[in-house]
Amino acid sequence: MLRPARSTDAGSTGEILHGFARENDWMPELYSRAETIAFCGQMIDRNWVTVAETEAGVVGFLARNGAEIHSLYLDARSRGQGIGKCLLDNAKSSQSELSLFTFQANTRACAFYERNGFTEAARSDGAENDEKLPDVKYTWQSKGA
Repeated sequence: MLRPARSTDAGSTGEILHGFARENDWMPELYSRAETIAFCGQMIDRNWVTVAETEAGVVGFLARNGAEIHSLYLDARSRGQGIGKCLLDNAKSSQSELSLFTFQANTRACAFYERNGFTEAARSDGAENDEKLPDVKYTWQSKGA
């Protein structure tokens, strides 16, 4: 089930985001668990976040400000089950164009976005992101756009 995030979802979404940093050796852990939860709370307060919820609770989320996707993360146990695609399709249903950045080292995410109709628009050396990791900008347009 997808639904708009509530303020009480900051803990779950923050744990998912913080867990991603901890499970990937290439990803620097710049923020504490508490800082990551607070950041998720800010995105929720801005009404950017849609969560995916199962009987196990919140298992993933997508944060979007207009046409820009800021975050799409899933709990490690929930990957590969179509939940990310559902979140992405939901974002596509309300926009004719979308864009996002992902890290070049996150090859699984790059492949996911490409499978879902996104095309590479640019690459950078990472000088502009907090992590200082090389990234890729992806864009998507609906067929009618």
